[in-house]
Amino acid sequence: MNNVERRDAEMLYMFDRDTAAQMKQARLLLNTLNKADYTDYDTIRQTVAQLLGGSDETTMINPPFYCDYGKNIFVGKNFFANFNCTILDVAKVTIGNNCFLAPGVGIYTAGHPIHPEVRNTGLEYDIGITIGDDVWIGAQSVICPGVHIGSGVVIGAGSVVTHDIPDMVVAAGNPCRVIRPITEQDKQFYFKDRPLDEYAKGILENAQ
Repeated sequence: MNNVERRDAEMLYMFDRDTAAQMKQARLLLNTLNKADYTDYDTIRQTVAQLLGGSDETTMINPPFYCDYGKNIFVGKNFFANFNCTILDVAKVTIGNNCFLAPGVGIYTAGHPIHPEVRNTGLEYDIGITIGDDVWIGAQSVICPGVHIGSGVVIGAGSVVTHDIPDMVVAAGNPCRVIRPITEQDKQFYFKDRPLDEYAKGILENAQ
């Protein structure tokens, strides 16, 4: 097996000219994306569509944005990533519908061996990450290799997610842990004890 095949099989591999050539394609598109006029939404959307492995016309990323290959990122409908997000997509990153990434979120499939003698050889690895539907990941959070985040989840700002998170919970911390379930009562409030007003309730009713 060559290093591209080893990488794609989530085995230890060496970064070489073939993997570098694939990464170069993404960097050319990132140059276009990150130098675009922030008000030029058409160029931003078109570049994102070329960069990602799977997206649609509802996908929006606020530059600057950083990734390794781009082609290993697959997002569902109504995906939004705010400023300064980084996705190291050496392995596949699958994100569902209606998912929001706050500023500074990092999703990292790449890793290096624990023992320094192994790590110093240059060997590295990648393990895929899956995020379900209707997920909001708070600012400056980190998602580590191999993690699965369920649907309907809120990850609190500054969290470091090292283990799987089940559906419909609020989770936060370092390491990230489940704080509480998300219930029907949460529909009544938008921030702590602040309730939805009639305007917001009308929008919610029309959306259902």
